[in-house]
Amino acid sequence: MSPFVFAAIVLVAIILIWVIVTYNRFVKLNNRVEEGFSTMDVYLKKRWDLVPNLVETVKGYIKHENSTLKEIVKLRRGDYDSMTDDEKIDTGNKLATSLGKLFALAEAYPDLKSSENFKDLNKQLEKIEDDIASSRKYYNGTVREFNDLAKLFPSNIIAAIFGFKGHQMFGVDEEERKNVKVEF
Repeated sequence: MSPFVFAAIVLVAIILIWVIVTYNRFVKLNNRVEEGFSTMDVYLKKRWDLVPNLVETVKGYIKHENSTLKEIVKLRRGDYDSMTDDEKIDTGNKLATSLGKLFALAEAYPDLKSSENFKDLNKQLEKIEDDIASSRKYYNGTVREFNDLAKLFPSNIIAAIFGFKGHQMFGVDEEERKNVKVEF
């Protein structure tokens, strides 16, 4: 066997090993992204299910603050289980913003703030929000790692060949970045 043929075989073997290792890394990272989203999804669903109870509790106290309540009810109107992952992330961000407005409004109603039901729901929501924040960190970290691999050369070639697409980060939308303004 000539040295040229041997070198070509070694080069092909190295490239093949690199393709296999890179592909397996994509699969592993994709599984971690899915795991991260599944964990976060559990907490988003818990919050989703808690919102109607919170809205009903607040309705009795805040009769003239319908716009915030309507916004929350409108967001909550869809079927959570039929949403795509991206829709869940987007709706979760909007719901967090609306709930922030709701709690800002609640500050002006001492009877509501002292209601045991409201306190309990608020405590549950705070715990869920903490859990969402923790799982969001993990999810975003795995998404960053996956997206880096999918975009960096030469692994982006493998991503293109095997159809690995980047994932959406779970971030804060522009509305949530603004201070909540309460006007009476």
